[in-house]
Amino acid sequence: MRPSLAVTESWSIRNTPAMSSEQFELWQALLEERTGMTLSPERKSFLENSLAVRMRELGLDDYERYYEQLVAGSTEAKAMEWSVLVDRLTVQETSFFRHPGSFALVEEYVQRFIDERPPKSSLDVWSVGCSTGEEPYSLAMVISEQFQARQSSDYYGITATDISLPTLGKARKAVYNARKVERIDPQLRERYFRQLNEREYQVVDGLRDRICFARLNVLDLQQAPIRDMDIIFCQNMLIYFRRWRKRQIVTRLAERLAPGGILVLGAGEITDWHHPDLERVHFADALAFRRCR
Repeated sequence: MRPSLAVTESWSIRNTPAMSSEQFELWQALLEERTGMTLSPERKSFLENSLAVRMRELGLDDYERYYEQLVAGSTEAKAMEWSVLVDRLTVQETSFFRHPGSFALVEEYVQRFIDERPPKSSLDVWSVGCSTGEEPYSLAMVISEQFQARQSSDYYGITATDISLPTLGKARKAVYNARKVERIDPQLRERYFRQLNEREYQVVDGLRDRICFARLNVLDLQQAPIRDMDIIFCQNMLIYFRRWRKRQIVTRLAERLAPGGILVLGAGEITDWHHPDLERVHFADALAFRRCR
């Protein structure tokens, strides 16, 4: 007999160990050291529940033992387990064409790119913090639509990066439930998705081939071999970082723009930031900067 929801929830609550303030601070420090992301005290229960679920899978019942396993185990085992845990702790709430104003700005930029650049130019795009792929695939649809409408001979490619290997695996498969896909414009859905069954759709190969998914920790941006990007799209990621870290990340992204390229951020994610080589792009419902020199 299947247990009721109430019974299941009470079982889960009883088996979630209580985390002391000292333990929370230890996990806070580890997460910030390795990813730059911060967890406020208000998110202590989120951390407890996330860790408890993973600990039950591993047969552990103590936060300190799990912590030691992550920091003192073999190098390969630590890396694999950390990858799994980061996937659990990273919020993956995303959708296709989230923040329409930002995609409208990209559409306008692509139109100008096609009109102003010589034939067979290459448009290089970077989706930072791409999660399960909805963002880079949305960018690919916008760009493909403009290239087809103008019968452009230009080429485009998208680099999509995230810290979580399991998340990147989902992005590469490009399989999404029908509820997510049904929100997309029907014409775009018809062109860029194929229905696998009643519940799932997959992005067509032609669009998937335009995107290269790669693991990248934004703390390692200085070593990232990514340069001269025409569009850098970074939204819903900076909210996890301290103010000084946000500025550091955005500055390093700005250094990777090609002349005339644009950096598109989430509205309200950063304030009072300036860069000598960038100017603000004034566009409705979007926060973006253009490299002017």
